[in-house]
Amino acid sequence: MAVQESTTLDDYSDALATLSDGSVHRRFDPYVDIAWDDPDFAVRTDDDRWILPPTDPFGGHPWYQALPRERQIAIGMWRQANVAKVGLQFENILIRGLMQYVFRVPNGSPEFRYCTHEAIEECNHTMMFQEVVDRIGVDVPGMRPWVRVVGPLVPFLASFFPEWFFVMVLAGEEPIDHAQKSVLRAGDRTHPMLERVMTIHVAEEARHISFAHQYLEHHVPRAGRLKRFVLSLVFAPTMRIICDLIAVPTARFRTDCDVPHSVVRDVFWGSPQGRKTLRDSFADVRMLAEELKLMNPIARVLWKLCRIDGNPSRFRSEPARGH
Repeated sequence: MAVQESTTLDDYSDALATLSDGSVHRRFDPYVDIAWDDPDFAVRTDDDRWILPPTDPFGGHPWYQALPRERQIAIGMWRQANVAKVGLQFENILIRGLMQYVFRVPNGSPEFRYCTHEAIEECNHTMMFQEVVDRIGVDVPGMRPWVRVVGPLVPFLASFFPEWFFVMVLAGEEPIDHAQKSVLRAGDRTHPMLERVMTIHVAEEARHISFAHQYLEHHVPRAGRLKRFVLSLVFAPTMRIICDLIAVPTARFRTDCDVPHSVVRDVFWGSPQGRKTLRDSFADVRMLAEELKLMNPIARVLWKLCRIDGNPSRFRSEPARGH
């Protein structure tokens, strides 16, 4: 939906009521809706379903595809465990930011109820992801060490510049959502435990991403001119920095899995395919930035410098198009 004019309060309240209703009637519990003890969910180190599919940025690289089967499985298990660990760390920061935000909303605000629903769902996601890490059994670090120091400071942004905070939310949610949908759409042979976790995550993240879009569509047009200008400047760098923190493996990946630095650099995002994957991940937020009139000439330069420029989506969650 294009933002021709800022949404009215009634429209915004109705949209949040619909999302809240979905959180009540279409929700998942990680220990009820995932059959962790199903024999088919068992984690074995000789299971070919841990081999990364071609839709994974690393799994599609010739270096990985030329490895012996045992190495492909071991690297695939490490990567999937670390992706889950990164996901739960990001969502931990998001939960704290949501609670920081609702602490100050006025009585009667529909945002209080929805944000609390979302925080509960994100808590379930952190348990779901940690269960994946523990069952795979690889001691992965997740994000970079400095993020554990800076991370607790990010939620305070939700109090004094919430528009930027929800841009950060999209910066983390959109690439993960894009990657998981790409795997599910491709129908690659994925370990059933991972497939079930991704299916649940994509289903509930659709609400979370929708809320972030709705929030920005409602609040940004009402913000002052200076705040909108600042937001236009930080939008693209925020997207790129957080994407790299989530998607690009740490040095531990190279040492634990004996991966050449040149291969990691090629995959993230040195090769033509890597650059296309990066740009495709942000088609939806480019559409949002256009709709919010945050694509001024300086901002366009920043999107290009961050190498995440390109065509915006024609509709939300549009599958990637050729360039």
